[in-house]
Amino acid sequence: VQLQASGGGLVQAGGSLRLSCVASGGTFSSYGMGWFRQAPGKEREFVATISWNGVYIDYGDSVKGRFTISRDNVKDTVHLEMNSLKPEDTAVYSCAADRYGVDPTRSESDYDYWGQGTLVTVSS
Repeated sequence: VQLQASGGGLVQAGGSLRLSCVASGGTFSSYGMGWFRQAPGKEREFVATISWNGVYIDYGDSVKGRFTISRDNVKDTVHLEMNSLKPEDTAVYSCAADRYGVDPTRSESDYDYWGQGTLVTVSS
């Protein structure tokens, strides 16, 4: 399974970005999907996750109410809509797939496949 993330860039505080992650080589519609981020000098942080059917969703506390995760099982794509961005949202954002995606999980170790990441920079 390969995951290709895109949509990162430079945005001013208060702005919005939409990240996308396209999967290939696997059965996307059966995977739980997650977004994680890693800022310079910090550990990787859970951002959001969505179950295989889109019914179960969970967000990290720092992004709840500002970010929205969604998926399109026809296009094998998961999105992360990011609004009201803050400088502290600056990080490399990576998507990940959980082969047993019935229940959403925040744990990195539950994810089997990872994309390469896309950089989001929020200026103040």
